[in-house]
Amino acid sequence: MQPSKVASALATLIPINQPVFIWGAPGVGKSQVVAQVAKGLGYELRDIRAVLLDPVDLRGLPKINGSGRAHWCPPAFLPVDGKGIFFLDELNAAPPLVQAACYQLILDRRLGEYVLPDGWAVVAAGNREQDRAVTYRMPSALANRMVHLDFETSFEDWVQWAQGAKISSEVISFLRFRPALLHDFDPKTADRAFPSPRSWEFVSDILKASPKVDIEFDLFCGAVGDGAAAEFAGFLKVWRELPDTESVLSFPTTTPVPEEPAAAYAICEALACRACPENMESLVTYGSRLPVEFGVLLMRDAVRQDAGVVQTPAFARWAQANAHVLV
Repeated sequence: MQPSKVASALATLIPINQPVFIWGAPGVGKSQVVAQVAKGLGYELRDIRAVLLDPVDLRGLPKINGSGRAHWCPPAFLPVDGKGIFFLDELNAAPPLVQAACYQLILDRRLGEYVLPDGWAVVAAGNREQDRAVTYRMPSALANRMVHLDFETSFEDWVQWAQGAKISSEVISFLRFRPALLHDFDPKTADRAFPSPRSWEFVSDILKASPKVDIEFDLFCGAVGDGAAAEFAGFLKVWRELPDTESVLSFPTTTPVPEEPAAAYAICEALACRACPENMESLVTYGSRLPVEFGVLLMRDAVRQDAGVVQTPAFARWAQANAHVLV
């Protein structure tokens, strides 16, 4: 399922307290989608790494009450009120005894004397066995207690998330040009670094840190692997030679239009980040000089950046002139 469909499924299942397990390759963004759904529902999120637990951690510690009888004190990470998602990340990487300790919590919503509040739903996630990640086969008794969702990457879903998450324009633009590199994971290889939504976020953070030129490429290699890093470095060189966006907005009729597709993707991304009602005349003028597919890309991303641009006369004029490609 695409991330947007996984989010929709979670939004359906969580309010009815149906336990869910999300399966996906490393780095595809499973936990981010769970966090987004929690935020959208107005739920608290308790993110628990099951792989770090011992079987007794969920039960807690015993204490003696005034009558001399032992009672269990549940750990502080178990919720006692409100509404939320109890997220057991990497559940199938936890040892079998820890998974077994989760049986009662997932099926009966309790652990001994502890009862999970009605407003809380259990969601779990983990990598697939074929990904060569650290996993234990999930017992059938536990698997049968949950609805299982397979998580797949979607470039359009990722772009929408990336723009909201302030991923650098260079990364977004490059992956528009090479969408196959959004997630390029081969479990048969021994590569330590590979392209994934998570590792491209690392690259974005590296760029924002303004590394020295002599170590920049090595940092890219360490995040996404040698092949993807080499392609990105070549794209970045094109990006840095683009016309300044301020020049484009000030002189939209005379600033050169890139001929190479990579450069066209790059300039569209850079300009879309500056989009607002005040500069739509310039954006439309420059966008009309681009090949039609890039003009549409520029306007679509401009709307994502600031929905108010659709109310401008310039956008209305552009939409009318390009109605034949917008149908």
